[in-house]
Amino acid sequence: MNRIKVGIIGGGYIGGVHGALLARDERVRVTAVSDLLADRAERLARSTGAEIAGTAEELIEGVDALYITTPNTKHTALALATSNAVFQVGHNRRFAPVYATLKRQLQESGPAHSAHVKMNRGELINPEWVGDPEVTGGFLFETTIHMFDMMRFLFGEVASIDAAGSSHEYPEVDDFSALLRFESGLHATLASSADATWLFPFERIEVFCHHRTVTTREMESITHSEGLDGSHFTQTMQQLSKEEKWGYAQEDRAFVASIVEGAPVAVTALDGFKSVELVDACYRAVRSGERVSLS
Repeated sequence: MNRIKVGIIGGGYIGGVHGALLARDERVRVTAVSDLLADRAERLARSTGAEIAGTAEELIEGVDALYITTPNTKHTALALATSNAVFQVGHNRRFAPVYATLKRQLQESGPAHSAHVKMNRGELINPEWVGDPEVTGGFLFETTIHMFDMMRFLFGEVASIDAAGSSHEYPEVDDFSALLRFESGLHATLASSADATWLFPFERIEVFCHHRTVTTREMESITHSEGLDGSHFTQTMQQLSKEEKWGYAQEDRAFVASIVEGAPVAVTALDGFKSVELVDACYRAVRSGERVSLS
């Protein structure tokens, strides 16, 4: 089988994660990488066996598939340059075993009626661009957008959002509390702060059902409690590698399968749009002080 030629634009942390995974996939070959910083491009090229492309345009012309692992606001132009290709959004948490298990539990054991979701950061300092809204598009677009996608993945379409926000450590709104109402009738709260320290778990979902609660601890474990006596049991994912726990390995396998086998894309362009729409609605609710309707 001829290997798919893959290029990676963006040689930071996440580019390195995907590069290492793709280098182990017998269906693909990482042939070209690119980054604005020469040392990062060289490091990624060495680790994957790829060549360094002179420009992003040159890289795109020479590959069959592209990974865009640049800062947020740089995604759109690069994605449009490959708009006739198979397109999968990098919402890795959909593939994480903790969240896949939670999704399956909700499907098999009956619906939830409410939830609490949090995603806190410890700082917006490392890497330095995460504290620049001109690069990220705003704090919620940087990492918290994954939890907006996760809520839609777990609970369905959002009908409306109420939100409050405030500024503290950084030159933007960096602390949020939101109330989301879903078309199913479920309601959920979301809390996200940019300077909460890296207290574990910085990411958590608590789902409340009829005499049943399911909670996650980052991508490490999921705990189920059912009945009236407080009994519970925990499934741990600690035996898995970080790439498996966080869903990166499964995400990459699914993307390559979509190219090689014509399998349906697991996370579509519409899914990506919907997550951006939710973040934008949250910002609008903060600015206006009013409920924003999405239905």
